Amino acid sequence: MNTEQIIKQHFEEHLDSVKRTQKQLLSQLGKAAQRIKQSFASNHKLLCCGNGGSSGDASHIASELVNRFEKERKALPAIALTTDSAIVTSIANDYHYNYVFSRQIEALAQPGDLLLAFSTSGNSANIIEAIKTAKQKNITIIAFTGKNGGKIRQLLDSDDIELCVPANKTSRIQENHLLLIHCLCDLIDQSYSSKQKQ
Repeated sequence: MNTEQIIKQHFEEHLDSVKRTQKQLLSQLGKAAQRIKQSFASNHKLLCCGNGGSSGDASHIASELVNRFEKERKALPAIALTTDSAIVTSIANDYHYNYVFSRQIEALAQPGDLLLAFSTSGNSANIIEAIKTAKQKNITIIAFTGKNGGKIRQLLDSDDIELCVPANKTSRIQENHLLLIHCLCDLIDQSYSSKQKQ
């Protein structure tokens, strides 16, 4: 394929995956937004984690919530477990990289908090450990996955929410995760904006 064909293929794959994601996750996304809003209303926080590009997603949603998305509202309590290099590297060095998130959840999480866990494959070992530790602390999970949900799907129960992008390419899954993040942030913004108008 020539350059233009490669670019066109990426755009076509992206548009197709977005349409399939919209069709499959519309209801689940609304439930996730409602769960997050309920958590904030009860003075609980979000803990966010992921690896690589998904680490960026975890940081991205935390920054949008703590600061602002598109509307003025109060700061909301969200923590990216990916950003403190001293904590992450000390846990990886003293224990194992599999525990870089679960150890932080053990330290920071309280019942009623939410864990936003990103894994495009659904099989990231440290995300699996994070979910297991969250379960031990009665933390609800919102899992951003792709493909068939991987091993993470098997760890979730009826109180949890999975946002599984119906795509197999990591790039397409990550693109849709970002769109899901922005949808959630907008829904949260709208909730606080409507309260301010009352």
